[in-house]
Amino acid sequence: MTHRWPPGRGVRAAFTFLTRIPVGGFPYADADWRWSSAHFPLVGAVVGAIMAAVHELAAPAGAAPAAVLAVIAGLLVTGGFHEDGLADTADALGGGHDRARILDILKDSRIGAFGGLALASSLLLRAALIAELGALAAAAVIVAQCVSRAPPVWLLATQPYLTDEAHRKSGSVARSGPAQAAVATGWAAIAVVALVAARWLGATQALVAVGAATVAGVACGVYFRRRVGGVTGDFLGACQQVTEAAVLVAIACARTWP
Repeated sequence: MTHRWPPGRGVRAAFTFLTRIPVGGFPYADADWRWSSAHFPLVGAVVGAIMAAVHELAAPAGAAPAAVLAVIAGLLVTGGFHEDGLADTADALGGGHDRARILDILKDSRIGAFGGLALASSLLLRAALIAELGALAAAAVIVAQCVSRAPPVWLLATQPYLTDEAHRKSGSVARSGPAQAAVATGWAAIAVVALVAARWLGATQALVAVGAATVAGVACGVYFRRRVGGVTGDFLGACQQVTEAAVLVAIACARTWP
């Protein structure tokens, strides 16, 4: 008999949902997809580890090429999943003046000027920050990828999900609640503590990173709620991108702190 414990199968569903990594496991039940969000930070830690490995292997080529290759590796593993959400969100919030128009723009898969600018800015900023981090780059990438995937789960648990049923690509995932958010926070905490214990990251840098992720996540939630009254899948992707950048900026600013 196939094992169908939803929280456990949610791990495989999370990798299937967020990455191009072939983990199998089909077909997934609604409960599996609903629990997948609980493991988003775990997926982020794996993506970050892959990016960190590419960065270290490419280090002889120089700081900038290594950083760019690490970012490219992340895009290949995830298929630009969150970047797509950032671009769509920028187009919608930049071009829409009311709730109805914003939600209407989100349904358009084409990238406009706002989306292109947001995407370019995100990629350039993250690559530049990784290049500046030096010996901290590998740990910072792992932390940023992992921790940045917790705030979107909290937004799912605390904000109305606005995408109508006809246009939802992940309806079961959208039904995540406080239990999934708590598990996601636990995964992020485990990753941060492990990196500090291994002395890959200083305790001060870890605290600053967590603080930056929290502020970025709350800010995104407040902004989305004020503009449209809740979140969509694209908004969650944008939140991850903003939070990831915030974590990298925070670690870069604190890299010389004791």
